[in-house]
Amino acid sequence: MADGENNRGNSGAEEQQRLLLSKHKEAHFTAGEIVRDIIIGVSDGLTVPFALAAGLSGANASSSIVLTAGIAEVAAGAISMGLGGYLAAKSEADNYARELKREQEEIIRVPDTEAAEIAEILAQYGIEPHEYGPVVNALRKKPQAWLDFMMKFELGLEKPDPKRALHSAFTIAIAYVLGGLVPLIPYMFIPVAGKAVVASVILTLMALLIFGYAKGYFTGNKPFKSALQTALIGAIASAAAFGMAKAIQS
Repeated sequence: MADGENNRGNSGAEEQQRLLLSKHKEAHFTAGEIVRDIIIGVSDGLTVPFALAAGLSGANASSSIVLTAGIAEVAAGAISMGLGGYLAAKSEADNYARELKREQEEIIRVPDTEAAEIAEILAQYGIEPHEYGPVVNALRKKPQAWLDFMMKFELGLEKPDPKRALHSAFTIAIAYVLGGLVPLIPYMFIPVAGKAVVASVILTLMALLIFGYAKGYFTGNKPFKSALQTALIGAIASAAAFGMAKAIQS
């Protein structure tokens, strides 16, 4: 009879827990990896072709030459950046697989040591031995949960999405193309590079300000400060390229 009452009590507690969780909606931002890839792609896409176009304009190249070189750079840059994103995500997945295999072997070979490590991790959160003892014993009975716990809390590794590498590559590449075309738009309509570069500077700085504000908003930083920093970096890069071209030409 006491067991029946305990079971009913546990069932009631679980039901209440489910009810509370269903009412509570997390407001955390969970698209961090996608945003990071977009930031990497757009940031480089806006800055590098912008500096290239400014440099060629400083060398008195025609708008057609600037546009041709700019499009070639955007294509090459998108491929390079996308490949870099793919390799980075692939390396992360490979590292996780290696550590997972090593942790599995250690749980089989030295289970008592691994159990002691669980106790040490929980103790770091201020949990007393009599409190974490049942947790350690429960995890030892569930090898997969034990393994997941060790990967997350001992090694600090989250299981990567198997499609992450391809998604990262495409996201960075597309973001680079979209960002890279912005400073080249004026050269499509203004045949004189000296005039097109002025329009390119205005358009790109506006894009950098908007992008910097959005980056700050989504990453939890001060949006206005992020906008000014992003625009300043782009302005310095283009000014350096323009000035260097002028100096070499003279």
